[in-house]
Amino acid sequence: MNNTLKHWREAATLILTAGCQHLSAIPKSTPQGPWHSQQKTTTFDYEVLLLLRSQSSGFFPNAFVFPGGLAEPSDFSSDWVKVFERHAQKPNFGLGVVKQPPYTRPPMFITDRTKFGSPIPGEVAFRICAIRETFEESGILLVVPENSSIEDNQNFMAAYEQDAKAIARWREEVQSDPLRFIEMCKELRCVPNIWALQEWANWLTPVPPKNVARRRYDTAFFICCLPRKPYTMDDQKEVTNFKWWTPKETINESQNNAWIPPPQIYELSRLCNFTHLEDLQRFALHRGLEGCERFCPIIIHAKDGVMSTLPGRRLPRMDVTPQEKEDSGWLEEPGEHQRGEDAVRRLTKEGIGDELYPKDPDLTGQTHKIYSIDRTVEEVCQDGGSLHRMIIGNRAPQIFITTELKYKHVKPQLQQQDDIEPKSQL
Repeated sequence: MNNTLKHWREAATLILTAGCQHLSAIPKSTPQGPWHSQQKTTTFDYEVLLLLRSQSSGFFPNAFVFPGGLAEPSDFSSDWVKVFERHAQKPNFGLGVVKQPPYTRPPMFITDRTKFGSPIPGEVAFRICAIRETFEESGILLVVPENSSIEDNQNFMAAYEQDAKAIARWREEVQSDPLRFIEMCKELRCVPNIWALQEWANWLTPVPPKNVARRRYDTAFFICCLPRKPYTMDDQKEVTNFKWWTPKETINESQNNAWIPPPQIYELSRLCNFTHLEDLQRFALHRGLEGCERFCPIIIHAKDGVMSTLPGRRLPRMDVTPQEKEDSGWLEEPGEHQRGEDAVRRLTKEGIGDELYPKDPDLTGQTHKIYSIDRTVEEVCQDGGSLHRMIIGNRAPQIFITTELKYKHVKPQLQQQDDIEPKSQL
């Protein structure tokens, strides 16, 4: 665990999807509640788990979020080496090696954990964290027998649902002491199914305004696909309710009364590209080893409101000469991991992403820099150009994206929203 971080803490969250009972478009009624709209129709054959944070929660109170939470020292404990004994000698415990070049890798993944006394790689520890937090908050336990194969574990795997009384007891113990998660795995002769969790995204909480105390987290987002919905129960502590909604239903709920934070809306909009769970699982499995980019939204103050801007992919220069390619070791149609850092910088355009995203953003907030533009939100958005931003209105965030994303990731599927008021504040 990295104890040197001053401006934020590390965390992990899980986008947990599960197959529905139905496999075709049928009307779906929802239970009564202040966040529910009327009867809806869905063409998705899977749903996503959303947990309602309690009013007293220190982060995103009263919000529907994916399960997850802070990384604990226990997630990096050397005791996990014994639990993962069959896989501990493999690269990243059998997860494989991410293709993303180290110099572009998010810090939370590339940090050498041995410098902090842990033999557990970040890719492993943050998956353990996501699995542990999901268990604590929802009762869903994603573990597999200690002698199971990695290949089997990467496929559709059901959650552990044996001996409900014992699992309920262990859940309470782990909630009280995260170290008990290790002891539970030893007693049940199981291991956290880290291989079922595919790397998906990395979000860093934006810098808050000056003199505003706000917690910040560098959060790894993983995705896991289950064949069917497991038994789920909130803990009536940090979590007071839960819902299984399709990606589109969740976005619809956010346009009504449900408070769903922007990172969740962005990732759910990506899921809207996949109506079939098998397609999503296949994409996540094959894309996961490409890596991901850390998104730290930079708030741009316009005349009448604010915009949340995001980075994007560097695009090839069209004026590169054959000699420049040869001198830089440029390969025809290479992946970025095949180029040296110098070649990438010299042969690609600067500043591709949102055109308003700073080239050298202040991620720590130490300079208290305020990014502003002397135009209205509407004027800026009508200009076109390279866009990768979110406008927060009275309902769900409205996403604008024209730039390409890195590491073979999909863009959010843009939603039609009729009357978003861009003057509303974040």
